[in-house]
Parts: sequence; structure tokens; C-alpha cells
Amino acid sequence: MIHKLADVQSLNIGKGTNVWQFCIVLPNALIGDNCNICSHCLIENDVAVGNNVTVKSGVQLWDGIKLENDVFIGPNVTFTNDKTPRSKQYPNEFLKTLVKQGASIGANATILPGITIGEFAMIGAGAVVTKDVKAHSLVVGNPAKEVIK
Repeated sequence: MIHKLADVQSLNIGKGTNVWQFCIVLPNALIGDNCNICSHCLIENDVAVGNNVTVKSGVQLWDGIKLENDVFIGPNVTFTNDKTPRSKQYPNEFLKTLVKQGASIGANATILPGITIGEFAMIGAGAVVTKDVKAHSLVVGNPAKEVIK
């Protein structure tokens, strides 16, 4: 189901996926089956979203972001793809961010570019993730630090 108030330019949307109102999905984005893309989201071209992924409201998935299967992205999570952003100055290639299978990112967390979040990791709400996160770990705070292995 693609809401009539969404601007979905991609033909690569899996079956059973819902894209809600006021979303923009650019032409080369890949979105798997049974996903839920909530309202007010932006998904750029060089983005891959696996199956059974939830992206809550207010999230932007910039070029270079990959979400594997069964990932949860909480409301207003902020991804970045450029470590040294400047107006009208773009890198030759954006850094790649990978969120591995089953990982969950809490509301309002910030994910710096070039990070890998391991399988089934949990990122606490409001955390600022500045480095890779190990599989099955819980990180919280600013900067995010592991609290459970």
C-alpha cells in the first residue's frame, strides 16, 4: 500500500510494504517485502532496505545507508553520510552505513556516517553513535557506550 499523499518514484518496493503519507522515495531506492515506512520519511537513491523493516516517522535515509532484514528504526532517528559537510560541497562518494539484521535503533538516536551496527544490537533512545556497535550489544549515551554484552 502506497498512500496517495506519498511521492514514491521507485518501482523497487516489495510486496506487502506500506509507505505512508508525506514520504518521498527516490527512483533507485530498494525496499524489501513487508516493510512499514511511516509518515514524513525520505529515502534517497543509494539506499537498500531489507525485508520486515520498520522505519518510524521523521527518518531520512540518505545515500549510502543499508538496512538489513528485521531492522527497527525509531521515530526521528538521524542518519548522516558526510563527516565534513559544507554547503554546496559534496564528497565524491558518501560514506556507507550498515545496520545489520535484527538491530533496533531507539527514538532520536544519531548515527554518524561509516558506522556498522551489528546483528541484533540495540541503540538506546537519544544515543549518539560515533563508532561501530558489536552484535547483540546495548549502547546508550553521548557518545554511545556499551552497557550490556
